[in-house]
Amino acid sequence: MSKKESSTKSFVLRVDAETMDAIEKWAADEFRSTNGQLQWIITEALKKNRRLKKKKED
Repeated sequence: MSKKESSTKSFVLRVDAETMDAIEKWAADEFRSTNGQLQWIITEALKKNRRLKKKKED
C-alpha cells in the first residue's frame, strides 16, 4: 500500500519570545492560528519578492 505524500512539510522554527508574542497577538487580531499567521506572513513575503511560481487558473 503506498502512502499519499503530504503537500505540506513540517519544520522547527526558533523565534525569540518578543517576536512570538507579537505573532500570536497579530494572529488573534485576525482570527487565525499562530501557524496560519506564520504561513500567511511567509506567503505574502514570497509573493512580494516574486519567489512563488504563479498557479494556473482553471
